[in-house]
Amino acid sequence: MIESTRKWLKRNRTTFAVGAGVLGAGYIAGQYVLSKVAETRQRMAEDRVAKENLRRRFQQNQEDCTITVLALLPTATENIVDDLPVEQITQDLQRKRAERLGRSAGRSDGAAPAPSSGPSSVTEDDGKSLASLQTDSYVHASQTTASSGEGEGHGASPLTKSKAQLWNDLKITSITRSFTLLYTLSLLTLLTRIQLNLLGRRNYLSSVVSLASHSPQDPTISLENRDDDDAEQSWGNDFETNRKFLTFSWWLLHRGWRDVKERVEAAVKTVFGPLNPKEDILLEKLSELILDVRRKVEGATPEERRSHKWLPYLLPPHGEEETVLRESGILKSYPHTQSSSVPVPPSSSTQTPFQPSSPSPSSPLRRLLDETSDLVDSPPFTRILTLLLDTTFSHLADYQIRTDAYRLPNPSAIPWVQDVPEPDPGLAKAKLANILVVMTRQAHAIGNGVPNRYAQAIEGVKELEAFAAVIYSSHFEFEALEGNGLEGDQEMQGRERRGDEKEEEHGPAGAATSIFDGVWGKITGR
Repeated sequence: MIESTRKWLKRNRTTFAVGAGVLGAGYIAGQYVLSKVAETRQRMAEDRVAKENLRRRFQQNQEDCTITVLALLPTATENIVDDLPVEQITQDLQRKRAERLGRSAGRSDGAAPAPSSGPSSVTEDDGKSLASLQTDSYVHASQTTASSGEGEGHGASPLTKSKAQLWNDLKITSITRSFTLLYTLSLLTLLTRIQLNLLGRRNYLSSVVSLASHSPQDPTISLENRDDDDAEQSWGNDFETNRKFLTFSWWLLHRGWRDVKERVEAAVKTVFGPLNPKEDILLEKLSELILDVRRKVEGATPEERRSHKWLPYLLPPHGEEETVLRESGILKSYPHTQSSSVPVPPSSSTQTPFQPSSPSPSSPLRRLLDETSDLVDSPPFTRILTLLLDTTFSHLADYQIRTDAYRLPNPSAIPWVQDVPEPDPGLAKAKLANILVVMTRQAHAIGNGVPNRYAQAIEGVKELEAFAAVIYSSHFEFEALEGNGLEGDQEMQGRERRGDEKEEEHGPAGAATSIFDGVWGKITGR
């Protein structure tokens, strides 16, 4: 029995060897496949976590942008309201009306006044408009002080202007103030998005570099600087650079809005100047007038809008960056010398005057400012700004003025009952004086409204978030290749060639749209 078993195994030893080899190979192949599947699952899970982390940080960054805009907007609003004192002009008109009524009452002491329906109706309309302007408008403390000072020591100043001149000033000033605030809000929103998303992108990169320089035991990404070297500073993630970069919004809040106001005021005088405040205006005509003002400010054609430069309103000229930092309080002013009023550094041993200078070309601040300038001068910036202005002006004209001045239903409200005919908006009329009342009230809603409906309307523009997504996610690969020399240059040249080919094929607008769609899909996962 044993001998026969031994002979059988000897005869079939080749078969057993082949079978064992096949089973071993199958086991090894199976283990290899299982390891690859597990590795793929782990990589997919890590990618999903990374994308979710990036999306969450991006959304948090956009919320920070909104909060920052609402925090900075009152500063610009205060400057604009002080420079365009609608309430003071209203008080001058009321003072003139009171003096006229007093003189009329003095003359009519001995005789009864003759009835005149026309002038009394006009006077009544003026009184209602002035009362609405005074009641619905917010009077700033500085305007009240200035007005009372004029009434006491300079009482002849408002009397030098006639009633028609004061009404014309009121018309131009109230419209200019509302439109200037809309432009300032839109520009401030875009500038803040650019600044915070540039910093958010660089902070994200610095955290990735910091994570890669440590052992991969802790998979979380931290924004805290725990390195002793200058790795994060080389990526622009140092506190001083970020603080100085964000301070450059001072230029728009204190200087840039003045240039915007002058451009808007010139357009308003041209378009609304010939109109009488007592004139009835159709809603469609008002929309055309507002559109004419925008054409004169932004450009009448797409080519003019693309060629118009918004950079001087947002950032100081090259060489005046240090002046902005000193004016904003980031840099302390140097003491003055006895021989000259020009400040000099306290550590200087000579009396050489201090000259404003710009950041060095290799500094992180200079790179951030240059990239901001490139983004502001790009065609997508003009496109997004036009969309923001469309939204804000539409909210002012199609919602607020429509409902408050023309007494028409809100287009977004519940539809009318079929038995009740809906009024024709094209036939609705309102006096320009009543429209001025609404614009004066809305000027404070634009700058100090809680909640700010105009800022909420801007947040609803999806292209704005797509523009922020382009900034937040662009140049990730290129910045990672910085310092790699020729390899980075070749990669950048390849991108430029691909961008040129895409622009030749679809044009600038088509290239920007494709970039928006691609990056927006990566950021949001849609």
